[in-house]
Amino acid sequence: MQYKNRYGITVAAHLYLPMEIDKSKKYATLVIGTPYGGVKEQGAGIYAQNMAERGLVAMAFDESYNGESSGEPKHVSSPDIFVEDFSAGVDYLGTRQFVDREKIGAIGICGSGGFALTAAQVDRRIKAIATLYRSQSQTH
Repeated sequence: MQYKNRYGITVAAHLYLPMEIDKSKKYATLVIGTPYGGVKEQGAGIYAQNMAERGLVAMAFDESYNGESSGEPKHVSSPDIFVEDFSAGVDYLGTRQFVDREKIGAIGICGSGGFALTAAQVDRRIKAIATLYRSQSQTH
């Protein structure tokens, strides 16, 4: 699936639904951003799948300029636009009949953690926030 952010960039995303979804009901929903340099099919997709297995609607997306999302040149870092990608995701999800608009949260993994926090500061529709960062130290 795809949606546009306010900068006109097309954001590519995957929507994960609970197995037993009743589309006449409303569900708590999460927008999930990838680790910097990652794509929606990796960590964010795994988190989204796990959340759907727990009964939530979840959407993993590729930030603008990354993965299958548009924006040139590729692999550019733009904090303002990445924050907007979360809010644009909330815009899109809010149009789905089975999404409870009062129960939308965001998860930012690694690099997108700061973008998710900033999005929650400026977008009051985001009611819950979680960030995670995993550091791996190597021994030589």
